[in-house]
Amino acid sequence: MALYVQKFGGTSVGTVERIKAVAEKVKRFRDEGHQIVVVVSAMSGETNRLIELAGQINDEPTPREMDMLVSTGEQVTISLLAMALQKTGVPATSYTGAQIGIRTDSAHTKARIQRIETEDLRQDLEDGQVVVVAGFQGVDEEGNITTLGRGGSDTTGVALAAALKADECQIYTDVDGVYTTDPRVCSKAQRLETITVEEMLELASLGSKVLQIRAVEFAGKYNVPLRVLSSFEDGPGTLIIADQHEEDSMEEPLISGIAFTANEAKLTLLNTPDVPGVAWRILGPIADANIEVDMIVQNVAPTGNYTDFTFTVAKGDYKQTMKILKEQVLPDLGEGELRGDDNIAKVSLVGVGMRSHAGVASRMFRTLAEENINIRMVSTSEIKISVVIDEKQMELAVRMLHQAFGLDKKDPESE
Repeated sequence: MALYVQKFGGTSVGTVERIKAVAEKVKRFRDEGHQIVVVVSAMSGETNRLIELAGQINDEPTPREMDMLVSTGEQVTISLLAMALQKTGVPATSYTGAQIGIRTDSAHTKARIQRIETEDLRQDLEDGQVVVVAGFQGVDEEGNITTLGRGGSDTTGVALAAALKADECQIYTDVDGVYTTDPRVCSKAQRLETITVEEMLELASLGSKVLQIRAVEFAGKYNVPLRVLSSFEDGPGTLIIADQHEEDSMEEPLISGIAFTANEAKLTLLNTPDVPGVAWRILGPIADANIEVDMIVQNVAPTGNYTDFTFTVAKGDYKQTMKILKEQVLPDLGEGELRGDDNIAKVSLVGVGMRSHAGVASRMFRTLAEENINIRMVSTSEIKISVVIDEKQMELAVRMLHQAFGLDKKDPESE
């Protein structure tokens, strides 16, 4: 008998028929003798509907009231799923995050879990109940409902699995696992049997939308076995493992996946004074506006007196960043020229095999050069290489790199 925490997203519970199908899936596991905790999101589209309602009432609702509002979406789902389970003869009880004892800080709309009180939950499991928990929410020390931010239901699932020391946390989505890249862009993308937490973190941060970063971080920190599965078809999914044994790493595929995103914008300050503190004078006001900077490149002019400073931000922050640079940074520097481009994309190779293989960058650059794709910026880590290119060439770059590194095959090359 195993203990599983199963999380179902909004698409998986988007209709009454799908909720019934989830109940049948959960019933099969319970009939095999397993203990089951189910974490669910709000029905697909419900959270957005609630946010739109708030906007019709108040342009600037307080974060506390927004948490009160949007947390009701999950409450609907847990009660309907508990009813569906009971209809199949499975004893089930639904709980909100507050009722189950998910204690958070008081950062409304982006709260972080501090602890989970599992005594009552464990008792329900011992009594043969399937426990259905509302994802995405908790309660602070003052009893206020809080929400965990985008992707919070994944985080709830992994956190519960960690607290209960579950045998596995299963994330059910509308895809049947983690792929080498997005199958909608590259039809030859392959489902991965396993991937390391480290690789999954990189893919999630670089544009892959299968799992939220916070959930993967939680799984890595507490060594929670995490599996991505399809809600709509049976299969083994993709197992996300804590680490890769050193003796196995030489046999691992060189590249595990290719992530990409067009949600990038590039800004360049030309001919700025090359003096100590110039980077801080440029990026300080950006940080003060709570804008995250991604890639950074600084070049020194031949004379050594001036520098070109380039960095990227999310496309949604582009206009605000341009305004800050024009109104605050350039006047402070006294000279320089500003250029911007929001028609770029970032394409990234990810794989722990990079640690033990040379030539990844050269093969990537050669592949892009053969397709006449110009590289605008480069960023690297131990297991990642990212390049910035023109947005219109993004999909071509992904397909050509997927082929060049053997990811089109069932068993990618390891050299």
